[in-house]
Amino acid sequence: MKIQSVEPIEVAAPADELSSPWSSTVILVKVTTSNGAVGWGESPTTLMTHPVRESVREVARFYEGRDLSEHHAALREFERYSFYRSRSMEATSALSGVDIACYDLIGRELGAPISTLLGGRIRDRVRAYSNGWYSDAIRPQEFAEKARAMVRSGFRALKFDPFGDQYRTLSPEGLAAAVDRVAAVRHAVGEMVDLLIEYHGRFLPEAAVRAGRALDEFHPRFMEEPVIPELTDSLAEFRRAVRTPVALGERLLTAADFESFLRRGLVDILQPDITNSGGFTYGREIAGVAAAHGAPVAYHNAFGPVQTAATLQMDAVLPTFFLQESFEASWPDWKRSLVRGYEIDSGEFAIPSKPGLGIEVDERAVEKYRSEMVDPIGPEPPWVIAGTWVRRTPGAGPPKPTGASERPRRR
Repeated sequence: MKIQSVEPIEVAAPADELSSPWSSTVILVKVTTSNGAVGWGESPTTLMTHPVRESVREVARFYEGRDLSEHHAALREFERYSFYRSRSMEATSALSGVDIACYDLIGRELGAPISTLLGGRIRDRVRAYSNGWYSDAIRPQEFAEKARAMVRSGFRALKFDPFGDQYRTLSPEGLAAAVDRVAAVRHAVGEMVDLLIEYHGRFLPEAAVRAGRALDEFHPRFMEEPVIPELTDSLAEFRRAVRTPVALGERLLTAADFESFLRRGLVDILQPDITNSGGFTYGREIAGVAAAHGAPVAYHNAFGPVQTAATLQMDAVLPTFFLQESFEASWPDWKRSLVRGYEIDSGEFAIPSKPGLGIEVDERAVEKYRSEMVDPIGPEPPWVIAGTWVRRTPGAGPPKPTGASERPRRR
């Protein structure tokens, strides 16, 4: 089979849906072969939807016309020509989506799940932690109520960002508010539920350390991206000052990046994202680095259902698997409608065993939500869970965009 076409497809939330900016768009990658077979991949968005979509078209030039069995050679050729690849999330994200789709096609052709192509699964189920559950929570009791609901649904691990509108620096009032939120959640769910503290990589080192010391008493399982990415060398200081393990990885793009962070003692738990760090091809290299260092792996998984399906295939074979991120419990209906074939129940994913990714993409839903929308911005930053930075008014509809260039445009 030859790779006939590589098509990036943007799908987006309906115009009247109120959602977080980062969750408003999804980039799917559809790879079609000369005999009509189709494989699916996904690339991340987060305020770079259109740059990533256009990068997929650049990557496509290296794949289209080749035999499917040569997809690895196509990846290595792109690697040679892509001058900024190791520092360009647009390039690696596009490459990831195409690589995932090629593995999906090969698995379907061979009648085997991708986990078999990666050496065979060593687990059939994985424990998940819930994220996104705390939308529209600002007061401690709001966090507590939503946390209890997640625990009632079966989750025994919850990740959340308690820092509200604090950015770079951390005021005494901001720290006190964060402590109150975490204390409320810990009291609500008890000690047997893992709490995972998300910093979103936005604090200067001094502020991050103050927050870490203050939150240590609640025994989080990890603290994620405590300092801004430009100052990650300061993580050594953070790890000396704070007892809770450090997790990161969604902004790292290559196996060499992960190895460097581990070798320099800057991280405890790795969080690669299969949709921006080279799909399954580079994913195997990153898993090897983690295994060599004995580093736990908790894949970042914050975008769409094809990403989840691909990530689960990696989870099945990881020797140092730790936890799996899940937003599924907080997804809007449009995102749920895109894919069938995997499920989460009582806080655990069953890993699909059907060929390829083990899922079926509903192409009618894809067409229904096909979009040219530019990522919305404001009043909250694009990484914020909606309603946790500023209070939203019920029934007021989505916040208005700040300029004409951000207005949704649909085909």
